[in-house]
Amino acid sequence: MKGLLLIISVVLLLSGCATNQSPTGRGQTLLFSSQEMTQLGNASFAEIKKNEKISNDVALTQYVDCVASRITQALPDQSQHWDVVVFESEQVNAFALPGGHIGVYTGLLKVAQNQDQLATVIGHEVAHVLANHSNEQVSRAKMTNTGMQLAQLALGVSGISNQELYMGALGLGVQVGYTLPYGREQETEADVVGVKLMAAAGFDPSQSVALWRNMAEAGGEQGPELLSTHPSHGQRIAQLQKMQTEVQPLYKASLISVKNRCQRPK
Repeated sequence: MKGLLLIISVVLLLSGCATNQSPTGRGQTLLFSSQEMTQLGNASFAEIKKNEKISNDVALTQYVDCVASRITQALPDQSQHWDVVVFESEQVNAFALPGGHIGVYTGLLKVAQNQDQLATVIGHEVAHVLANHSNEQVSRAKMTNTGMQLAQLALGVSGISNQELYMGALGLGVQVGYTLPYGREQETEADVVGVKLMAAAGFDPSQSVALWRNMAEAGGEQGPELLSTHPSHGQRIAQLQKMQTEVQPLYKASLISVKNRCQRPK
């Protein structure tokens, strides 16, 4: 009987979902509207700003904002305002959230050695949002949580809250103590979309290869937090090298409209 209830609940949940295609043509199941994702992103970013130390280094913040602004200005949809915040932390990490939020940890700037390498990471994170990966992850968490709630009712136990589950699905494990990481297909898509995005913004895509090599060296075999669930270093670098033939012409064409270089503070 319990198993039947679980199956019925999942079927009812899926009946109300939307299907979508990712930038590489992969099918996606999306349970949330863009408005709901914006609300979730806004709430999650507000929570992070309450719990993480925001950097007061003006020059560093201006540098990160410069890179992020050029990336977001290359997006096809210019109606979204993007909020960029630098967090004082040794984490080698960054993230982007629905609703137009970008967070960069100062630890990343020790590995991303120039504007192009920083653009690689920001482009990758923005690509996750652009490709609805956050919606896809939260949708998976919602479907999982439905089953969890039914099991908890049957067993008479309590579980994690929806807010914790959804923040975990957004990859915000630092705040809630765990994370539901993006899958490798999503990470590969973010690499592909991100490197095209950085090239369109006038950042040298060849530096994406150098950046991920730096990342590999920064954390040994496993790499830092940002690489914990990503494809292997060798796979990622090989893919980015293959893409150079496609993205270098895009980069060179975009240089005509680039008016400012983002100067890394000394």
